[in-house]
Amino acid sequence: MIVATGQPPTGRLDKWLWTVRIFKTRGLAADACREGFVTINSLPAKPSRDARAGETIRVAQGLVVRTLVVRAIPLRRIGAKVVAEFCDDQTPPEEFAKARVQPVQEFLPRAKGLGRPTKRERREVDRLFE
Repeated sequence: MIVATGQPPTGRLDKWLWTVRIFKTRGLAADACREGFVTINSLPAKPSRDARAGETIRVAQGLVVRTLVVRAIPLRRIGAKVVAEFCDDQTPPEEFAKARVQPVQEFLPRAKGLGRPTKRERREVDRLFE
């Protein structure tokens, strides 16, 4: 599964994020890179940038900022059980705890300045949690 060439294996960042199952689609991975939610070694990264073994990648997904270290570059999308061979997840447990404490903010964002929800909007929100 690892690219075998004379040089260290590399691959597009957006493709790597998709193949190790950080994002559901490659398009979502590319959009996250373009919007500045992905950094490599603390520098903003474009989707076409090559990911190399040993680099540290930080990905902001909602409230969670994941820290990943590239171990290897897979040739194609891999199964969830094999992800640990290609990616070392160094995200502290506190990051995942933030998402558990404030799960509603992820699903119910309101644009600034819209004020309180109307009675109808509130009922729709209540239906989601029934």
